[in-house]
Amino acid sequence: MSPRAASKGGRGVAAPRPGERRNERRGERESSARPEKKRNQERQYAVLEQSELLPFLLLHLKDKGRNAVKSMLARGQIAVNGEVVKLYNHLLQPGATVAVSHGLIVERAPLIGLRILHEDDDLIVVHKDSGLLSIASDKENELTAYRQLTAHVREADPASRIFVVHRLDRDTSGVMMFAKSEYVQQQLQNDWQNAVTERSYIALVEGWVKKSEGTVTSWLKESKTLKMYSSPYPNDGQHAVTHYKTLETNKTVSLLEVRLETGRKNQIRVHMEDIGHPIVGDKKYGARLKLLNRLGLHARVLAFVHPTSGESMRFETDIPKSFLQPFQTGESTPRHRN
Repeated sequence: MSPRAASKGGRGVAAPRPGERRNERRGERESSARPEKKRNQERQYAVLEQSELLPFLLLHLKDKGRNAVKSMLARGQIAVNGEVVKLYNHLLQPGATVAVSHGLIVERAPLIGLRILHEDDDLIVVHKDSGLLSIASDKENELTAYRQLTAHVREADPASRIFVVHRLDRDTSGVMMFAKSEYVQQQLQNDWQNAVTERSYIALVEGWVKKSEGTVTSWLKESKTLKMYSSPYPNDGQHAVTHYKTLETNKTVSLLEVRLETGRKNQIRVHMEDIGHPIVGDKKYGARLKLLNRLGLHARVLAFVHPTSGESMRFETDIPKSFLQPFQTGESTPRHRN
């Protein structure tokens, strides 16, 4: 299933540029920021429903004919989410922003191991590839999601910042979000349990999981070697609850859908080891098989209530193809997979 966001219907409205505010009585824009040299007479439009690029442009650029709009595409005057697009049939997704410039657009540096699923004035929701750090420590100086997104927002406003809301381990892929202000970050983090309405993962684990579904509950602690583990004593550590459902299984591995009731560090990895089915590739937590060149864990779904608009938003990504390959021999047993 392709990434999607649940949003209000409609064909699209012009989106204010950074530093602008709208005069509601007159429907005009007023700017409190200095003019941007990078974009010459640019206008932005928010995409509210799926559409091909050319019809979308013709709808909003009523003063231009079909050939004129195609020429603008060819000259690189149209950008989607900051990247120049020249294909007239490019498919727009809800949450995207289309920028129309009367001058040439300077292309942004490409994101590496990262794809923006949604961006607005408060949030950026992304798909992170396995192998990319969410954020580096003070001692590390390598490419991260945080650094790339900071550079991304500063292209429009050098004073812009990015704030970490939650993290994914380096070797975990999938959906995550960042805030654009400390206020929004605190709003989400302080009300995480209520704000996040759905958070699920896909895990490829070792062995035949016999139960069709189950729940793992424990108290997590961190050792001196920074490894998380379940304490044998109640109330000794952070309470952690993980629900899982078996989607498919064979004699070697099983594919699970995992839902978090709590969000502790390495929670899924510890709990899978606890039930005797460590995540494939997770040597730190007891794995032995090397079927993948990565960790067999993917953050598939993130749904939440937008902290300022109150809108319900949901993002879902495909199960990595490499997770499905072990079940294509015909010797697997489907359980709950659709």
